Amino acid sequence: MGLGLQMVWWRDDFCAELTGRGLRVVRFDNRDVGHSTRVRGPGVSAFGFLRRRATATYSLGDMADDTAGLIEQVAPDGAHLVGVSLGSLIAQEVAIRHAARTRSVVSIMGRPGDGRTGTVARRMLIEFVRPPAIDPVEGLVASFGRIGSQRRTAQDDEDVRTAVRRSMSRGPGDDSGRQLAAILNERDRRADLGRLQMPALVVHGNQDRIIQPSGGRATAAAIPGSELLEINGMGHDLARWTWPAVIDGIERTARRGGPPGMKPLGLRDDD
Repeated sequence: MGLGLQMVWWRDDFCAELTGRGLRVVRFDNRDVGHSTRVRGPGVSAFGFLRRRATATYSLGDMADDTAGLIEQVAPDGAHLVGVSLGSLIAQEVAIRHAARTRSVVSIMGRPGDGRTGTVARRMLIEFVRPPAIDPVEGLVASFGRIGSQRRTAQDDEDVRTAVRRSMSRGPGDDSGRQLAAILNERDRRADLGRLQMPALVVHGNQDRIIQPSGGRATAAAIPGSELLEINGMGHDLARWTWPAVIDGIERTARRGGPPGMKPLGLRDDD
């Protein structure tokens, strides 16, 4: 999932749609969030983020290796990767570094790391770095209202409340500063993406105000034979009205990546 977000941000009913189509779903916490390992080391302050100053304790490649280790345990024949925002950058690295374990990859709200496309609107993202001035639940509801899709509904706001409360109940607070440092130190993946051979889908909203739509277009251009799904009116979120197109795309890509006569593997829930 995205920056600082736990696995519970993958909505239960979103995952149920995928399992209903014959896919297994594994959700997991990246390092430094939820039930995953907390890593010692410097992160990025709000000031440092705006100044593009960051010393990375770990890299996106390290986070990709974490994911590959999980795949080895739960899906030894390979997995279909789906990543959102930060998760999409990690998914790209997994596909590059562990191609033998990757049947297909879906990159949502991502970029290829070239430093010119998909630039981050830092002054909008800064509110996710520093503590909210109001209570954390309503603070994130307000934040997603600013960065999210034009057609967000009251149900989408309630989904955010549920995810925040579930995250808070699962353990101590999450520190996204080190994850931010990894993003600020990301590498240009275009050449390596150009060597991928598995099916790939790139999803991006044309109203994304965090990672500009050029990031999705550049990612799709870098991956041979990839499909670009640019959704009109979608921001930097997965509002419910986007689900049919996104879920159809995930299934379509997974079916292409599954071996003949074998039910495609996805990711199983690891709550």
